[in-house]
Amino acid sequence: MRSRLDYLTLLLLPRFGAALIRKLVDGFGSPGSVLEADPEEIIRVPGAGKQAAATLGDRETVAAARKRAAKQLRRAAASGVRVIDTDDPLFPFQLRTIHDCPLLLYCRGKTSLLGQPAVAVVGSRSASAYGRRIGFELSRSLAALGIVVVSGMALGIDGEAHRGALNGDGGTIGVLGCGPDIVYPAVHAGLYRQVESRGVLVSEYPLGTRPDGFRFPARNRIISGLSLGVVVVEATLRSGSLITARLALEQGREVFAVPGPVDSSRSAGTHWLLKQGARLVQSAEDIVEELQLASSLKTVSSSGYDGEGRSENNLSACEKQVLAVVDDDSRTIDEIIRSSGLSAAEVGDALLQLELGGLVRRLPGRVYQRV
Repeated sequence: MRSRLDYLTLLLLPRFGAALIRKLVDGFGSPGSVLEADPEEIIRVPGAGKQAAATLGDRETVAAARKRAAKQLRRAAASGVRVIDTDDPLFPFQLRTIHDCPLLLYCRGKTSLLGQPAVAVVGSRSASAYGRRIGFELSRSLAALGIVVVSGMALGIDGEAHRGALNGDGGTIGVLGCGPDIVYPAVHAGLYRQVESRGVLVSEYPLGTRPDGFRFPARNRIISGLSLGVVVVEATLRSGSLITARLALEQGREVFAVPGPVDSSRSAGTHWLLKQGARLVQSAEDIVEELQLASSLKTVSSSGYDGEGRSENNLSACEKQVLAVVDDDSRTIDEIIRSSGLSAAEVGDALLQLELGGLVRRLPGRVYQRV
């Protein structure tokens, strides 16, 4: 608790960023020692400077930051958010090895997953039906093998990666570009609840932090940093997924890419990665073999998934009502809402549960079809 409070106090000081704090902690041994250091000693730390020394020497400023830090930690605890710092045994070893490692992680869910073998599955937000299917199936197979699937909770491939992992009865980590109490995008509210319940949501940002655009490229380093390798399913040449792939290479991680239709712009990024030497992926086994994980994973059927779909006999009333509306001719979500008489939130939750249970499939354009 003390080191968390110390790290957060430093982060709340004016013009104190993670890079400066790391230099100071390396110089003094702990964040607490930095806060107690004499300003003259601060100046002697390479890269610190007089401004940092003056700030730390201002006892009122430090006390105010500490008071705000304590308040933030109390608020996080009351919201069910666990805050871990780089000195905490729970802090993931893989992430600790990157040069710009976050000092704190705000976690919601099963933090034990942070220490398990993980692979990131990322791709285009405007994914094709092919990309969605591959992202889902590949993640389901990885999860069924016992590999934690990491992704960014975004639309498109990210969402399919999390859904596939949950469908494979495995763990998944959702890395956020906002505070852990902010649902973004809003349409993923049901998925957020599922990941929080059966996986873990992770952010370097405190509660209340809005999803500003600049935060998402920054969170990509955490996606790759948590993982042994990064799989890009679909990406244009200007996709943020290529940023994640670049970061993965800089961090010494393996990069994998899934080939796609040669005439699709969504395949241009993955094909470029393959030309640059990324490992070609056709199945989860390709990833397991390359990362040499076979000896530590679960045994599954040749299909890559040994889970059971849900029975229609153990559905909730809302799920039964929605399933009765969805048929082989396909229904849009608006049609399902009108025909079922349920609210949009109830229909969204029911469809997510039915999809995870293998009873409906989602098609492009927010269209659903009974399996």
